[in-house]
Amino acid sequence: MAITAASDTPARGLAHGRAVTARLLRFLARRPVLTAGSAVLLVFVALALLSPWLTGNPGTINPLRRLKPPSAAQWFGTDHVGRSVFDRTRWGARISLGVGFAVAITTTVVGVLVGIVAGYFRFADTVIMRAMDAVMAIPAILLAIALVALVGASPLVIVTAISVPEIPRMARMVRASVLVLREQAYVEAAITCGGRVRTILLRHILPGAAGPILVQATYVFASAMILEAILSFLGAGTPPDVPSWGNMMAEGRQFLQMAPWILGFPALGLALVVLAVNLLGDVLRDMLDPSLAKATGAGGA
Repeated sequence: MAITAASDTPARGLAHGRAVTARLLRFLARRPVLTAGSAVLLVFVALALLSPWLTGNPGTINPLRRLKPPSAAQWFGTDHVGRSVFDRTRWGARISLGVGFAVAITTTVVGVLVGIVAGYFRFADTVIMRAMDAVMAIPAILLAIALVALVGASPLVIVTAISVPEIPRMARMVRASVLVLREQAYVEAAITCGGRVRTILLRHILPGAAGPILVQATYVFASAMILEAILSFLGAGTPPDVPSWGNMMAEGRQFLQMAPWILGFPALGLALVVLAVNLLGDVLRDMLDPSLAKATGAGGA
């Protein structure tokens, strides 16, 4: 009996793995938008993470091959000093995706903390939200230009400049969710029974607001990538020696008629990633909103 049970264990594990894989494939088949967005995003994330180990230096200059069109040797062509546009585009994905992730995480953590405090503790609501209104009035582009002028251009400066105006938007959304959740019967029962504030926030308030927070974080991610490209295009973003999609487009505009691929490929990469992230946000919204989930067939997209 012991030998038979031991021999059945690998077979059961294999069957369980096949069942999980089949359920995952059915889940993805019912949601083609989610599948397409995830695939595009994973491709660019893989390019960004593997760039240091892939052949091709984005800073290698070769004047003999300047402004060469896309070919089998140079997939995306070359720029005005002979650098590979493909190598610079995949390296630029590191900057754009890194800024997007950093801004999304920073905005989510700080915005959730501020929103929960403002929504749950009524005495702090007015002061905190008026401060958030003042911060939200600061334009991200002007803040970035001012910070670059003071401390110099760097990814940290860009993340800070983009995160500061985005935090109040996240905080306002979280506050609105907390105000609704705080009036629910199960939360009031927990308060009446003498539940600790930390326990109520972690077990009842935060899980209830997780859906809107996750969806908002995807939109912040996409917005941060666009703002980083705008700032780099204007010269207030990453330094010129660091390839990013924004400064690549800024360089390519001078040669738009002669070599449109210099501007076109980084612009296409930015558009694809932003579209993929927005599609994921829409699908998550439909899946996490009960009313939309019923209307679309349990969250199908």
